[in-house]
Amino acid sequence: MATLLAREAGFITEYDVVVREKLAHILSGGRLTGSQTVSEQYLLDLEREAFLSLCGQPKTHDRIQYMLENGKPLRN
Repeated sequence: MATLLAREAGFITEYDVVVREKLAHILSGGRLTGSQTVSEQYLLDLEREAFLSLCGQPKTHDRIQYMLENGKPLRN
């Protein structure tokens, strides 16, 4: 809900929403059924999966390149 409101208000970009959804997936433990204990490795695997998924996106490439060239984040 907060993400939707932030997007509608123009505080975050559409791609910020994509990144937030990936982060929320990791922090919530992925697709678990009910309350479960997971290992650190499980969470690291979720993080790696999300990172590699985002690395395949052109907007991520644009953000990385812009940060390296300008020293500040790109809002795309």
